[in-house]
Amino acid sequence: MWSLPASEGESATAHFFLGAGDEGLGTRGIGMRTEESDSELLEDEEDEVPPEPQIIVGICAMTKKSKSKPMTQILERLCRFDYLTVIILGEDVILNEPVENWPSCHCLISFHSKGFPLDKAVAYSKLRNPFLINDLAMQYYIQDRREVYRILQEEGIDLPRYAVLNRDPARPEECNLIEGEDHVEVNGAVFPKPFVEKPVSAEDHNVYIYYPSSAGGGSQRLFRKIGSRSSVYSPESSVRKTGSYIYEEFMPTDGTDVKVYTVGPDYAHAEARKSPALDGKVERDSEGKEIRYPVMLTAMEKLVARKVCVAFKQTVCGFDLLRANGHSFVCDVNGFSFVKNSMKYYDDCAKILGNTIMRELAPQFQIPWSIPTEAEDIPIVPTTSGTMMELRCVIAIIRHGDRTPKQKMKMEVTHPRFFSLFEKHGGYKTGKLKLKRPEQLQEVLDIARLLLAELEKEPGGEIEEKTGKLEQLKSVLEMYGHFSGINRKVQLTYYPHGVKASNEGQDPQPEALGPSLLLVLKWGGELTPAGRVQAEELGRAFRCMYPGGQGDYAGFPGCGLLRLHSTFRHDLKIYASDEGRVQMTAAAFAKGLLALEGELTPILVQMVKSANMNGLLDSDGDSLSSCQHRVKARLHHILQQDAPFGPEDYDWLPLESTSLLNSMAVIQNPVKVCDQVFALIENLTHQIQERYTPVSSPKHLQLYHSETLELMLQRWSKLERDFRQKSGRYDISKIPDIYDCVKYDVQHNASLGLQGTAELLRLSKALADVVIPQEYGISREEKLEIAVGFCLPLLRKILLDLQRTHEDESVNKLHPLYSRGVLSPGRHVRTRLYFTSESHVHSLLSVFRYGGLLDETQDAQWQRALAYLSAISELNYMTQIVIMLYEDNTRDPLSEERFHVELHFSPGVKGVEEEGSAPTGYGFRPASSEVSQNAGVWDWSIWEQSCTGNLDLIPLRGRRRRRSGDLPRPSPAIGLQPRAVSTTHLASCTQVSLPTSSSFFCTGLFSTTVLGGSSSAPNLQDYARSHGKKLPPASLKHRDGMWVGFGGQLFSSFHPTNGFEGCSMVPTIYPLETLHNALSLRQVSEFLSNVCQRHTDAQAQVSAGMENTLILYPYLCPYSHAS
Repeated sequence: MWSLPASEGESATAHFFLGAGDEGLGTRGIGMRTEESDSELLEDEEDEVPPEPQIIVGICAMTKKSKSKPMTQILERLCRFDYLTVIILGEDVILNEPVENWPSCHCLISFHSKGFPLDKAVAYSKLRNPFLINDLAMQYYIQDRREVYRILQEEGIDLPRYAVLNRDPARPEECNLIEGEDHVEVNGAVFPKPFVEKPVSAEDHNVYIYYPSSAGGGSQRLFRKIGSRSSVYSPESSVRKTGSYIYEEFMPTDGTDVKVYTVGPDYAHAEARKSPALDGKVERDSEGKEIRYPVMLTAMEKLVARKVCVAFKQTVCGFDLLRANGHSFVCDVNGFSFVKNSMKYYDDCAKILGNTIMRELAPQFQIPWSIPTEAEDIPIVPTTSGTMMELRCVIAIIRHGDRTPKQKMKMEVTHPRFFSLFEKHGGYKTGKLKLKRPEQLQEVLDIARLLLAELEKEPGGEIEEKTGKLEQLKSVLEMYGHFSGINRKVQLTYYPHGVKASNEGQDPQPEALGPSLLLVLKWGGELTPAGRVQAEELGRAFRCMYPGGQGDYAGFPGCGLLRLHSTFRHDLKIYASDEGRVQMTAAAFAKGLLALEGELTPILVQMVKSANMNGLLDSDGDSLSSCQHRVKARLHHILQQDAPFGPEDYDWLPLESTSLLNSMAVIQNPVKVCDQVFALIENLTHQIQERYTPVSSPKHLQLYHSETLELMLQRWSKLERDFRQKSGRYDISKIPDIYDCVKYDVQHNASLGLQGTAELLRLSKALADVVIPQEYGISREEKLEIAVGFCLPLLRKILLDLQRTHEDESVNKLHPLYSRGVLSPGRHVRTRLYFTSESHVHSLLSVFRYGGLLDETQDAQWQRALAYLSAISELNYMTQIVIMLYEDNTRDPLSEERFHVELHFSPGVKGVEEEGSAPTGYGFRPASSEVSQNAGVWDWSIWEQSCTGNLDLIPLRGRRRRRSGDLPRPSPAIGLQPRAVSTTHLASCTQVSLPTSSSFFCTGLFSTTVLGGSSSAPNLQDYARSHGKKLPPASLKHRDGMWVGFGGQLFSSFHPTNGFEGCSMVPTIYPLETLHNALSLRQVSEFLSNVCQRHTDAQAQVSAGMENTLILYPYLCPYSHAS
């Protein structure tokens, strides 16, 4: 039997023998006897003879496998069955002896690995006819991926769409390959990039993943683990031209693979690990073993495991599972595989194998045997106790990082070739077409070249397109010498009666002409190296909001998010608009968030979802609503007045804004300021022209991000031409572009020493601070109408995220019984990150500010939040709006107090203006007045528990329940170390007395105004020390969220790149400030629902009032449960 009572230990000695050639196995320490030790025992104890007939279990495998720790652990347990004796065939016997000389056995466990003579094992099986644990003939099929896929298909098991390319002269019909820029066609089946290329031999682990040019191109080359590497990125984009391969669709798995191990058809153990395709680095623990965590399989996945086990006739079998888009796909079957480092699995595996052998062979030996019955393991998920809250959901809307200046050119085109291109790519379906794929841009370039060639031959021909515009179109498309799809795009819009586009700054006016296309060419706007650093470091700091993570994980101390994610308790989805800078920001953020390494392209392809199919994060910036047209016209009228602002000019501001009033005070007379700005641009262009001479040395005039003086001159010359029109009036719409350009050059190209840039920055910022916010509406009603028009799909998605957090139980979870060392296997956090552009961030913030979330006259915290937002002049790069949902499991599920919502905000990176001009908020999670009154009755042991990093929430038996906003009582005996502090404590903490020594320094994500009471904050001093970063010296004193150095200079204690300042002049990021931390889920849900419904009703009224007009509104498509 399986059990081994202590009193019977002598009679139950393991019957474990080794075959010839393996004398050095060294198994004495685990209670397994060698043949020699058995003989000695027989001499000493003659009565030590098995009283019953023994079933011989033979192990036939290469020594590396039979000596492995999992095999040894399982065989030791298998030997505890009274009637089983295990013998291991030595490698020398297997390789060199004929099968007739192999020891006889009744049951054979044999499996193929490198160098194993499978043919001899098959011959032995035919000779002795043992009971096979794993069928040997099927192992030939497992070595051929084509056969594996064929069997999986026959069994009805889901697998990625695939095609086989057989380079076999005898089968020419299976060797048709056509390779394109961003796809391959294999025997008629088209696979757009990203796709996977696998050798047909399962022994060849050189699997390649090819990425689309829109994500940077190249390929990820996977291989069998070497040290801490399992793949490497290569710039090579062409597929292999020799050998036979399987080409299959790439499945987006969010960077995680699941490996499943069966032991018979009714048992499957599953483990999650980081996908080797992500960054190629193998995460290992302190013992050097790859980090994996057991996960729970769904009912459908358990059925798949059963099918795989039965179909391949492999009792012990491993296979790879891809979880993508709400479904599970099998992508590889490995055959005989054991789980590593799981005692629970070793117990289960040996028990199942022993029972299987005994059930099959016990009757032949007249051994009385019945399978012992045991209670089924029930996966008990512990619930929290006490009053602390579990973090359940984090939703963040983030603007992209620092970019190069955006540039745009418009031209009206009427040539038939442009109409043919428009029709070819389906432009007539919607009247609009966006071209950004390399082959599409090449088509536009070919047309421009052809028309210019024809104009050169016949200057007075029938071609209506302007030569200058065509030259610019050709020049921009020829930049860089190649297309990547990220930094350029062409948009075409159909106008049935033509469009007047000669004045680029003017709105198109329809005329009674024939049809034409408005071609808009956009370039620039690429994410800079500084932008990548900003995004990656913010991602690294963002981990601090998550609970858990004791000790050192992957070299990062106290980072609970990494542990949550790797243990499959973190449901992460990252969305980005279709703009290259936004997608690369998302990829860089994910790299920092999850401690990834290597290039951004693999991370982008696997982790970032493009949300452009339903308008979630994209908007057509060239198509303005009627409300936007009205606002823009009024704004132009106000800023064209050549007179100082008077009282009447302030009357058009129904919404008081501190930042707007400050900017108007700087401007005084808008036309005079525009005159100054234009003069400064002229002077700047002249200075660049002087420096741009043939003798200029590129060595000392190297510009940022490989820009040339010629390109710099082009962008400033274009702004000079466009800003002041022929009529002498100024095009106000160019003000944001001017501010954008001068901000970029002041920050990144200061080494040129251009004069007047500081003044140009000051004036253009003042103008931009008036223009940009008002473009999204002037009155409250206008701001709401424009905002919801931009972000209605996003609002609905956020509402869905919040509701599904507590409704959807179908998420992947950690298996609690296998999770040794994981304190809270039941904890599960949903994270949804949305990366987008300035328009969506402005719009979403307007919805919260003006949509009626709270009555500021009745809520002091909201009143302070609105005053703070009013003082913010710019939503800069990396602006963040963060929504956090907490659950109190001690409350009634239907109670409004069960779920708690917080709203946080950061205006992004610091501008290049003076440090002291920025407004400061009221900190991260400030307390209410109620808190101060009750602070004295807080039980300090809870806070101490959080600070020690023990995240198992403790029950409060006999203690006063903590209410929202209760404050930890300061205690001089407790040293607050900001390391692994749990965010699970209720969010309304406030400022506490803290020592000012540097030991309490924390480069955190949050405003340090309330550092002592803020949430989880790993000890980034340790991180910085291990990574060679500089931290402020101990002499620095902490004041109002800033660190004060000698001379009183202020700099943020937040930004994770403090000490990174020398890295390409990366500006710091403002800390998160709490806008409100006492909202209920019902409040927020009703608010979002009402905003969406009001807009829908308004659209319905407009539609009903318009005859013979169909208004199509991009309603949000239903999301699958994988949303």
